[in-house]
Amino acid sequence: MASRPWQSLVANALLFEAGWLLCVLGGSWVAAIAGSGLLAWHLWRCALPGEARFIAGFALLGLVIDGSLKRLGGFDFNDQTLVLGLLPLWLWMLWPLFATLVYHSLAWLWRYPLLAATAGAISGPLSYYGGALLAEVTLAPWLLPIQALIWAVLCVGISRVYRA
Repeated sequence: MASRPWQSLVANALLFEAGWLLCVLGGSWVAAIAGSGLLAWHLWRCALPGEARFIAGFALLGLVIDGSLKRLGGFDFNDQTLVLGLLPLWLWMLWPLFATLVYHSLAWLWRYPLLAATAGAISGPLSYYGGALLAEVTLAPWLLPIQALIWAVLCVGISRVYRA
C-alpha cells in the first residue's frame, strides 16, 4: 500500500475523534448530519478502491453486534429512538466512522496482530464506557469485558484480512 503523508493520517484520526464526539454528545440528529457528512467527505476525498464496501459491511456488522448485545440486555438507552428497534443512530454511526480509520491512520497496526488485539481489547471498551457516561446510557456489568473480547477478535480479524 502506498505511503500517505502524515498530515492526512493525523487528519483522518482527528476527523474520527470529532465525529465520535459529535455523535455521542449530539445524539442521533447530529449523528445523522455530521456522521453522514464525514462519511461522504471520506468517501469522496480519501477512500481507496473497495473501501466503501468495507465501510458498509462494517456498519452492518455493528448493527448486528451491538444490536445483539442490546437484545441481551447489555445496553439501556432509556427513551432514545432506536434504529430497527436495536440501537440509537448515534451509536450505530460510530461503526462506519471507525471503519474510515482502518485503511488510513490505523493501517500500520494491522501488521501486528497481537498489538491490534490488545489495542482493540483496551480502546473498544473505553470508547463504550466514555460514550455511555456522556450519553447517559446504562451498561450491564458484563458488557465491557464482552466488548473487550469482541474488539480484540475484530482487530485480529481486520489484521488478517488487511494483510491478505
